[in-house]
Amino acid sequence: MRTRPALPVAVLAVATLALGACTSASQAPQDAQGFDVSDIAKDEAIAAMVPAAIAADGKLTVGAELSYAPLEFVAEDGTTPVGLDVDIAGAVARLMGLEADIQSSQFDSIIPGIGTRYEVGISAFTVNPERLEAVTMVSYFNAGSQYAAVKGNPDGVNPADPCGLTVGVQTGTVQQEELDDATAACPAGSALDVLPYGKQADVTTNLVGGKLQAMYADSPVVAYAVEQSGGAIETVGDIRDAAPYGVVVAKDDTALAQAVQAALQRLMDDGTLAKIAAAWGNEQGVITTAEINPSVG
Repeated sequence: MRTRPALPVAVLAVATLALGACTSASQAPQDAQGFDVSDIAKDEAIAAMVPAAIAADGKLTVGAELSYAPLEFVAEDGTTPVGLDVDIAGAVARLMGLEADIQSSQFDSIIPGIGTRYEVGISAFTVNPERLEAVTMVSYFNAGSQYAAVKGNPDGVNPADPCGLTVGVQTGTVQQEELDDATAACPAGSALDVLPYGKQADVTTNLVGGKLQAMYADSPVVAYAVEQSGGAIETVGDIRDAAPYGVVVAKDDTALAQAVQAALQRLMDDGTLAKIAAAWGNEQGVITTAEINPSVG
């Protein structure tokens, strides 16, 4: 689904402090420990599936946009990538006999860089027909979309009718696409104002700061932002349109896609994926079958 949150200014100093991880890509909660993948051993069968050109340097180069807590963001040191997707990338790479090399990127530039700048993209990419036309995707996790508003929902945000609202989204996400499409259905005098931001952290910031009436993002991101906000924001409505996330691989790289699928399935079968998800408070998103180009609506 992919969108994100953030915070600034003098609106509620306590809220700004509480939102820690959401205020910028370099801020993370002090308890953001995640899952230690260092004990995961190389699987010889999976490693043998990895194309030689990719295995040659001992690294799996991963494109990720590091401001999307709890999926991928930057630790308190301002340098280290952390998050659920980062741990999954590390686990997949370890099974392949490689180390994950996480490369920070703008979200909407990752897919165009797959196969050239990045070997895979692991950055909360929702599997959808448009993306499947451009790349291969291997499913590993389920998430939906959800709205959030300032605590108490003073503007009466109704997910069934966003017309008349100013809603923040992250650029290039399915939430932006959905709201852009919805604008045409709004009646005159009740326009839907969709404000896209390059980083989800900036979305949350502007929600708390009063520039936005709502934000619309992936359900794991919204849940984490609410938790970190210390009560400054709250979810509104149910999770909508649940769909799988997929690891992105170049369209013509069948061998790498199969290696990624095998690694993800191993992590599902032995319970490691569930442990990684639990470390980030997202057990509900775990799936049991990794599919290449799963069928989606």
